[in-house]
Amino acid sequence: MTQAGKKKKRAVNRSIMLAKKIIIKDGGTPQGIGSPSVYHAVIVIFLEFFAWGLLTAPTLVVLHETFPKHTFLMNGLIQGVKGLLSFLSAPLIGALSDVWGRKSFLLLTVFFTCAPIPLMKISPWWYFAVISVSGVFAVTFSVVFAYVADITQEHERSMAYGLVSATFAASLVTSPAIGAYLGRAYGDSLVVVLATAIALLDICFILVAVPESLPEKMRPASWGAPISWEQADPFASLKKVGQDSIVLLICITVFLSYLPEAGQYSSFFLYLRQIMGFSSESVAAFIAVLGILSIIAQTIVLSLLMRSIGNKNTILLGLGFQILQLAWYGFGSEPWMMWAAGAVAAMSSITFPAVSALVSRTADADQQGVVQGMITGIRGLCNGLGPALYGFIFYIFHVELNELPMPESPSGGSVVAQYHLQQNSIIPGPPFLFGACSVLLALLVALFIPEHTNLNVRSSNWKKHCGSHGHPHSPQAPGEAKEPLLQDTNV
Repeated sequence: MTQAGKKKKRAVNRSIMLAKKIIIKDGGTPQGIGSPSVYHAVIVIFLEFFAWGLLTAPTLVVLHETFPKHTFLMNGLIQGVKGLLSFLSAPLIGALSDVWGRKSFLLLTVFFTCAPIPLMKISPWWYFAVISVSGVFAVTFSVVFAYVADITQEHERSMAYGLVSATFAASLVTSPAIGAYLGRAYGDSLVVVLATAIALLDICFILVAVPESLPEKMRPASWGAPISWEQADPFASLKKVGQDSIVLLICITVFLSYLPEAGQYSSFFLYLRQIMGFSSESVAAFIAVLGILSIIAQTIVLSLLMRSIGNKNTILLGLGFQILQLAWYGFGSEPWMMWAAGAVAAMSSITFPAVSALVSRTADADQQGVVQGMITGIRGLCNGLGPALYGFIFYIFHVELNELPMPESPSGGSVVAQYHLQQNSIIPGPPFLFGACSVLLALLVALFIPEHTNLNVRSSNWKKHCGSHGHPHSPQAPGEAKEPLLQDTNV
């Protein structure tokens, strides 16, 4: 892109932002406290995932009590259905929010995402059924990122997205430990009531305090722009994968490496609790330590590695750490091994930021949204396939418990967990070894990705639907159509 073209684009962006501010001052914004800001989005995200984080320990217990014979299989199916529904619905909800505004869809997504919480104590079967169906609306991050794109200029957006993702991490670092302590001291019923109250507070905050970021006069519907199937098609990004060999290599790498990671997210804390004999407090501490280490790895360590060894080598290093982590999880039979592998897992979190950076540096300025959209689509698909795959592998290898965890033995860990590990001492965690093999294939594919190249992707009409959280008339740079590094899933 020429220098004159870049100046013209910046001028257009400034004009659109100025028009939005004028419309907002003229009364184009519905009720809310103050002008739309990133802090409104941050509070919405924090409250939603803080409520779910409180339920980490109670959810693991209720899951095993409800499905005592096929715990991991049912957990995989529940999370898999939720992930696939989210993948299918995210583009449509993003397109509809372009027409009807962000506030109404923030309210809708938060309400349905948090709707299962009170059902945990009322009816566990309904609780898990509603969790599965809630995947249709469990796309809060998509709407929040669109909200942020509406109210920020191009040079501010990366920092704003980072703030939202960091808030998500902070909520999950603090809330599981608080929930475990309250559950041990006062019982799980109090934790469920507290989580329900926080979810209601989030809904009330959206109703009362959050102003609309997309004024009515600025909405595409008022300009006669209907919603096309291309905008709502969840597979639109995947159809463009084969148009360039470099893009194909990157997408295969992402699929093979993120599929086991998505499955791991859905079942690992249950694995720690039921198979490795971790207490509720230990699981909460594990989440907190892993979250803090991941934040450090994705900021300080990633920056040092990118400067010292380069973009591609950083990706290869991250994949290497992921292979080591998954293999350690698969063969580990002692709690200390899980803690050590968790530290390695924090280092493996540098892979996807490095992939996004590689795309940003090598793609043309007007085609970054195409490639980022492909990566986002593949990761969304993995969020549905990964949990179901892990649950099925656990089921094939008969990694199940027939009883609830018993009191700890003198040597540490639950008696049932230790007995189970004695019966399966060779491979305690088969899905993790499958994941290590998948990431090894991703590493071999990534070796063929050139360090410096120009991605030649035909963008055509992509700009008007480059992401489920962007809209065609917002001043969003194509490269900003990125999914947050932390996924929109509950623990």
